Amino acid sequence: MTPDTLLDLARSLPDIEVQTSDEVLAAYGTDQGPVLEYVNPLAVVWPRSVSEVQQVLRWASRTGTAVVPRGAGTGVSGGAHATAGSIVLSLERMNRILDIRPEDELAKVEPGVINADLNNAAAEFGLMYAPDPASYRMSTVGGNVATNAGGLRCAKYGVTRDSVLALDVVLADGTLISTGHQTFKGVAGYDLTGLFTGSEGTLGIVVGITVRLRYLPVKVCTLAGFFPDIESAAAGVLAVGRARVQPAIMELLDAETMVALDAAHGSLLRSRGAALLLVQTDGYGADAEADVVRSVLTSAGGLVTVEGSDEAVEMVNLRRHSRGDAVHTEHRVGEDVAVPRSRLVSYIAELNSMARRHRVRLKVVAHAGDGNLHPTFWVDKAEGSAAVQRLDAALDESIAVALAMGGTITGEHGVGQFKLRWLAQEQQEEVLDLQRRIKAAFDPAGILNPGKAILTR
Repeated sequence: MTPDTLLDLARSLPDIEVQTSDEVLAAYGTDQGPVLEYVNPLAVVWPRSVSEVQQVLRWASRTGTAVVPRGAGTGVSGGAHATAGSIVLSLERMNRILDIRPEDELAKVEPGVINADLNNAAAEFGLMYAPDPASYRMSTVGGNVATNAGGLRCAKYGVTRDSVLALDVVLADGTLISTGHQTFKGVAGYDLTGLFTGSEGTLGIVVGITVRLRYLPVKVCTLAGFFPDIESAAAGVLAVGRARVQPAIMELLDAETMVALDAAHGSLLRSRGAALLLVQTDGYGADAEADVVRSVLTSAGGLVTVEGSDEAVEMVNLRRHSRGDAVHTEHRVGEDVAVPRSRLVSYIAELNSMARRHRVRLKVVAHAGDGNLHPTFWVDKAEGSAAVQRLDAALDESIAVALAMGGTITGEHGVGQFKLRWLAQEQQEEVLDLQRRIKAAFDPAGILNPGKAILTR
């Protein structure tokens, strides 16, 4: 983009804020994912309405400028990283809850609405928005839709796609379309709503979201099962499944994770065991289900306590912080793989084995209820390039082993930019080619979030 093009951008969008300062470009140039190459965008644009998004896309289409959509920037796969010659389209100021219809159990929001704000608004009607990624206090519903985000309640309520009924989407040429329906059921035509959900802004810019709301549980019961090792705790997950109890939350934390949480928050989790299985039941049957879970986990070798309400809330909050903050002395990469639940114990054992073999540090947390694991590998920067090579080898092996077990390279974070290197290992060439053709149908000039989500030739 030339200075004349930037001037044309400002002239074409006189009512939309456009910033080009180095400080702003650096702040909006990446999300929280690993950065393969730092590329500042050419400008950051903040529309406040659907019509303004249309104006931006018409301008981008006319000039052939790449557009990288962005919510709160909490993604961890590089889906909102700027690419060469791009502008960042920040949707954070489109943050209105447009409608809540309690009798229909749905809400319509703009993409910049914070997940927690929607939940607070829905709670006044005894309802909730079920998807709850760890970043729910900061992440936007639009960002959740872009990555098909999950969260702690996935075990019972599913991922974002399971709660999205309809979308308003601006296509690459500025055309506004609406997909989906206002009803829980609807099978007319192809499921474009499902296609856009999880497409990481590569097919269109989501500007309106109609979501299904769920009943706010009348009762929640949280149990903590402390185990002598993580393999025993993972076996406890399968035991709960065999008892045919469906917890709302079932989270697994290993010893390294508990040590890190204790150091950061002054908790005493590690002193109570080498692995923690945090289980939450909800609804009118919460107590009865909790009784079954307690019995099952005790039989599996766990020391199980029913936590008081204050401690229960604190333990769930600690789990949400288990990813931890970046450490400037470490190269650290958090993964997002999923395996069939029956392979959970085997996969965790393999992770620990490969960490020892590659001489890298490892901690593991998991949405154990649906087999989605977040292993974090790291090495000390002081060890130099050899340590980075060991780290990459461990990451590659963790993916290969997960796929061999029937798993996937990403359970909820999305492919983004970082996971493109592994996509062809999971999907056959015919599928990859079909995805390219779908992309071309929606975005023939390839201006929408290029280099993300799918493999180009």
